[in-house]
Amino acid sequence: MHVPLKVRLIAVFGVAMALVLLGLGAFIYVRLGDELLASMDQGLRSRAQVLEAAVGGAGAQSLIGGKSKLIDPDEAFAQVLDSSGQIIDASSAVSDAPLLNPQEVTAMAEPTFLSRNVQGFDDTVRLLAVPLGKAAGKSVVVVGSNLGDLREAGDRLLLVMATIGPAALIVTLLAGWLLATAALRPVEDMRREAAAISASEPSRRLPVPATGDELARLAATMNSMLDRLQEAIERERRFVDDASHELRTPLATLRGEIELALSRQRTVPELQSSLRSAQEDVHHLQRLADALLVLARSRGGRIPVRRQATPLDVLVAQSVKAVDAQAAGAGLTIQVDAPSDKVNVDRERVQQALRNLLENAIRHTSKGGSIQLRARRGMGVVRFVVEDSGPGFPPGMIKRAFVPFARHDGDNEDHGGAGLGLAIVRAVAEAHGGSARAENTPTGARVTLTLRT
Repeated sequence: MHVPLKVRLIAVFGVAMALVLLGLGAFIYVRLGDELLASMDQGLRSRAQVLEAAVGGAGAQSLIGGKSKLIDPDEAFAQVLDSSGQIIDASSAVSDAPLLNPQEVTAMAEPTFLSRNVQGFDDTVRLLAVPLGKAAGKSVVVVGSNLGDLREAGDRLLLVMATIGPAALIVTLLAGWLLATAALRPVEDMRREAAAISASEPSRRLPVPATGDELARLAATMNSMLDRLQEAIERERRFVDDASHELRTPLATLRGEIELALSRQRTVPELQSSLRSAQEDVHHLQRLADALLVLARSRGGRIPVRRQATPLDVLVAQSVKAVDAQAAGAGLTIQVDAPSDKVNVDRERVQQALRNLLENAIRHTSKGGSIQLRARRGMGVVRFVVEDSGPGFPPGMIKRAFVPFARHDGDNEDHGGAGLGLAIVRAVAEAHGGSARAENTPTGARVTLTLRT
């Protein structure tokens, strides 16, 4: 069963407050009892001192017999016992029997407090026995007082606490309820607003309380998270739109080729030409699908890397060979500088990244230009540098060069974006624990791919 947070808070608060009130009440009850008992003991000491002085001056008879005002028979009583435990003198309330037995009188060596039941008293009495003299002629002065007043004071205190305690607990719980309601109201407002945020209204944000406390910081943090989510959603939408656009062109071409081949009877050479054209479109779609798959894997984590020892010169030569026909068709030459050192990388992924760099350089370099590919190993990394003699990256494009389908400001043409090639390069670099960097040079553009080996 779901219990609201506010109810749970009040329940915990109520239990804690009840325990505090019980503990405080018990402390007050015990402390008051101790204080009253200490006050009574002090009074008994005072009476005992008076009687001790009187007994020493042979005046005990007049003090105890009721002629003195120092001991009120309604509030206190006293006895003087000889060494055998017999009563020498006593107050009227305790004149019938000794308050101490002979063994207690004999063993009495110092002033001693006792609590016991005494004949003639309904409540327990408090006694103070003070020995006088030496063993042979020792006498004992015993003074006492009824503990009934202390018990009645304790009972009154319990009654007061039993009346005030529940009332205080109810008032405290009500105040806690109001406080919890006020404290959780901003949370409820944020919850309602968060429930209202949907994909159709991603720009809505949570209300931020003006208190500057933890709730305000929570709301600000949640809004920051919503900003990042909205940016990610918009980026994904743009990615899907751009990917759909990229896929639509080769699909439309492929469909046109197939429809044209089926529109009428074709000769064998015409069918072969159509099939070759369709094959190129299929290869284009395959490369695009592979690129999208790599990006999808890189966003879910890192793309899998299968490292193996590979000579740098072989790695570079195979990458250049894959684009030789494209470079020749564009009237370009590719200069290679790579040692034969072996590096521990994923050969297939690195060749894919280098092909993308070379194809990007070929597309943006005019006929008769040159492209350079250099590879160097050192300090636990390998660097591949691709430079071309083209116009370089457009202004503002360098920072977004590795973003999928990124386009520079004001350019909506198909050729104005970075496509997926450089995004794949960065994904491969990050999978190898490295990085990719784009920059312009006085003679063109330069892209550096750094991999950890």
